[in-house]
Amino acid sequence: MVFGSEKFLASLPDQIRDATLFSVEVIANLNQAMSRIKITPPDIILLQASLNASTELCCWLKDETKLSSIYCILFEDRLELISQRNCEWDLEMTSTALKQGADAYIWQIPEEKRDRNSAFSANNRLILAQLMVGSRKVQKYRDLIKKNDVLSAIALADSLTQMNNRRALDLDLPRQIQKARNQNNPLNLIILDVDFFKQINDTYGHLVGDRILQLLSARLRNNLRFQDTAFRYGGEEFVIILPNTTGEKALLVARRLNSIVNQELFTINNQLTINVTISLGIASLRDGDDDDGISTLDRADKSLLLAKVTGRNRVISSDYLSHMSHLQVVSS
Repeated sequence: MVFGSEKFLASLPDQIRDATLFSVEVIANLNQAMSRIKITPPDIILLQASLNASTELCCWLKDETKLSSIYCILFEDRLELISQRNCEWDLEMTSTALKQGADAYIWQIPEEKRDRNSAFSANNRLILAQLMVGSRKVQKYRDLIKKNDVLSAIALADSLTQMNNRRALDLDLPRQIQKARNQNNPLNLIILDVDFFKQINDTYGHLVGDRILQLLSARLRNNLRFQDTAFRYGGEEFVIILPNTTGEKALLVARRLNSIVNQELFTINNQLTINVTISLGIASLRDGDDDDGISTLDRADKSLLLAKVTGRNRVISSDYLSHMSHLQVVSS
């Protein structure tokens, strides 16, 4: 992006206008430039110093974390300053420009001196060299972002089931709670685990137990709604966030999952199939719940525990329990 006039663009090296090398957009209005940058951030911005807003744009970019990687080159085209230029003045102006957020500061050769000034070609080479520097830095930044995205995905994924892990839940649940409260939407949690999982491990071995968890994870993923998010909470325990979902609908989702798991055997290999059941606890987000979701998770966990001690292979909702004077089991 060129923040300046068409005349300013024309004063830059011809290579900048080569469409095979650069895609150039010229904007001279600060508000328009900011809006455009937010929508489609450029890799490099060339700023005309004689525009009063040029330094303001530099400062704004460096304050915007997501835009701070844009390489800013400030071109000094103010004749009243160029006429005073000397070594000490050059250093002082460069220092000021860098403090204001520019990544590079280049003095332009006055138009009337370009034809007879041998420094003009050297100045053009400096401009093109800075463009290459900016391009390299932007590419390195993009590569770093890609690597960070890969590392983040690895750090937030459970290696066995390829589901989101507990760390991902710790990050996502507060965001989901904040969103639900901002939009005044209901939110529910399901905690489930595999019934008699220790017995499966003791009877068939841990490799079979691991395979059960993988098959269960796939079955859960394939039968959740697109807005729901599942996490492996630990061991044989899983958590599902149900955004924009009432307690009644959460109960229907939980009962459907319970039925889907129970009705079809888990095929380990050609010789072995195992009947697997799950128990599920549900809790709705309440006004008094903490922002991290700890209290909501705790109610869901207590519902799960009650489902386990009252026979397993069933769904219990804390909402139903809290409105009754006696414990009520909601069977699957």
